Amino acid sequence: MSDAPLPPLIEAIGLCKYYGAFTAVQDVSFAVPQGSVTAFLGPNGAGKSTTMKMLTGFLAPSAGTARIAGIDVDTDRIAAARQLGYLPENGPLYPEMTPAQQLAYAGRVHGLAPARLKDALDRVANSCRIDEVWHKPIRKLSKGFRQRVGLAQAILHDPKVIILDEPTAGLDPNQIQLVRDLIKSLAKDKTVLLSTHILQEVEAIADRVVLISEGRLRFSGTPAELAAGGSLEARFRELTKGVAA
Repeated sequence: MSDAPLPPLIEAIGLCKYYGAFTAVQDVSFAVPQGSVTAFLGPNGAGKSTTMKMLTGFLAPSAGTARIAGIDVDTDRIAAARQLGYLPENGPLYPEMTPAQQLAYAGRVHGLAPARLKDALDRVANSCRIDEVWHKPIRKLSKGFRQRVGLAQAILHDPKVIILDEPTAGLDPNQIQLVRDLIKSLAKDKTVLLSTHILQEVEAIADRVVLISEGRLRFSGTPAELAAGGSLEARFRELTKGVAA
């Protein structure tokens, strides 16, 4: 049996994004190993969301390559999307729909056949703990439940890769713990990249860390390696030049 490492399922290779004279992301390269939870860390405005949008195909890079499960997102976005579940910050939901309606619609968009869709709906209702609000209008749900509906939508088609942008932003401590528990359960058979600027998030759920500041890569490794010789907070401030998170 070969001990060769498994190929990464998320790759950023020299990603750059320019808006006129402004550089949002400059030459960012990293790889996310299979079966890991990787925290994409950085202060607000560091370029995390821009990088994630390039990785998911929602934004074309000015230069560089993004790959999902070995597929070039720019040249074969549809094939990459089949392998990818994406929850953007403040993910779009239809407020007049119920979770049941929203997710059934999303499943049809993904091309799930009726029998597979029914199984998928049962699976995400249970795993994301949204059974109790299944037939309640989304506009009446708490932010925590809306976030779980968004997460259910991201994993409905059973993708190999999940990318989450600030998944616990604005949630109360109980809601944060629920979402973290969901992410940890997903990581048992999926590869997860989640952006955050919250150091406690890294300590709670991450196997690896990618840190950027001012659009540039500053660190890639394990949380222990990041904190070596000090604390995560001290190293974060050192690598981000004290920019406020």
